Order: sequence, then C-alpha cells, then structure tokens
Amino acid sequence: MKKVLVANRGEIALRIMRTLRKMNIQTVAVYSDADVNAPFVKFADESYHLGESTPAKSYLNQEKIIAIAKQTHTDGIHPAYGFLSENSEFAKKVDQAGIKFIGPGIEAIDVMGDK
Repeated sequence: MKKVLVANRGEIALRIMRTLRKMNIQTVAVYSDADVNAPFVKFADESYHLGESTPAKSYLNQEKIIAIAKQTHTDGIHPAYGFLSENSEFAKKVDQAGIKFIGPGIEAIDVMGDK
C-alpha cells in the first residue's frame, strides 16, 4: 500500500497515521467542522473536509468518505474503531469501490454484530 485514508478522528487517527508514516505509507485524513484544527488533520499528508460537526453529517457519511478515497487514489481505508469499523455495509461498499478495507472481513463483522 502507498496511501491510506483514516476514516476516524482524534488520538486514534493520529496513532494510526504515525504507524503508517513509519511504514512509508502516505495518510489521508477526513475531518468535520469541529476538528478543523485537530492534530490529526495537521499531521496527515492530505486532509479533506467531510461536513458538519455531527457524526451523522461527517464521519458516518460513507459515500463521501469513499468518494474522497477514490479522489485521492488511496489503496486502503482504515476505520479505526467506532463509527464505521463494525459496519459490514461500509466494508462492502469500500470493497466494491476497489479499495482495501483495513479491518475484519465482512463475514466476521456480521458475526460480531449478531449478538
């Protein structure tokens, strides 16, 4: 992989980006209005605005995240935890877009969610 979009925010996004940088992989951050000046946004090689501060209008906007990934020619999307990490529909959409979902497989996500 040469470039990964981190579809999350805060310290977890920053930790993932630090690890990717050590692996010589470029990073793409996505952020909401609330995070415009956050450290992870400044640390990333590229940063793109997702939308308003509410997660439903930013970090949960699957279509926009995938569109940014395609626009930036990323090889993978890392969801970190929370938000989209346990959403098998998102993992399917990422896969259908020709991008690697960095996380559990779709079947594993479905099994984890079937409590």
